[in-house]
Amino acid sequence: MLPQPIQQFVRVFSRLPLLGPRLATRLALHLISLDRASFQELKNALIQLEALDRCPRCFFLKNENAKLCDICADPRRNPRIIAIVEKETDIMSLEKTHKFSGHYLILGELPEKGVLENIQKSRLQHLHARITQELNGMTDEIIVALNPNSFGDFVAGIINEEFKTGAKKITRLGRGIPTGGEIEFADEETLGSALERRI
Repeated sequence: MLPQPIQQFVRVFSRLPLLGPRLATRLALHLISLDRASFQELKNALIQLEALDRCPRCFFLKNENAKLCDICADPRRNPRIIAIVEKETDIMSLEKTHKFSGHYLILGELPEKGVLENIQKSRLQHLHARITQELNGMTDEIIVALNPNSFGDFVAGIINEEFKTGAKKITRLGRGIPTGGEIEFADEETLGSALERRI
């Protein structure tokens, strides 16, 4: 019933988080109704995303021609305090509090249950190497800034075990964030309090 280009759009975009086939169809129909200038602006914005890359130190986003992301390249930040987060939006939320001036490591989206996947294991190994090579084998603090749910607790236990000889202290965000809640959706005041009351 729908033309093939819309069907293809729906197939591709319905794979994205929060978009199912129904919402992807509505999005396609909306885009078709845009004037040529608005459509071109949207198309250019998508194309510009190709110029982004991952920071080799923390795995946050950076321009492909930059050596490091803005956070890792900032000399005012303390590289000896490292917050381990799950995803980019967690960094964005923590940065809004203006209460953290260290560095980060993005672990990658955690599976719902089970064990760590290869991407998380390799990023923890990367952090080990970073502490060994750049910080003489010891960092001042690792903050486990993962969502306060059962799997976040499980991963925090793994991090505690793996880094007990590579960090002077390992802390977790205070429980200002409700159990089962997500960092991405916490307000700045709650997150700032959680950072200040880390344990």
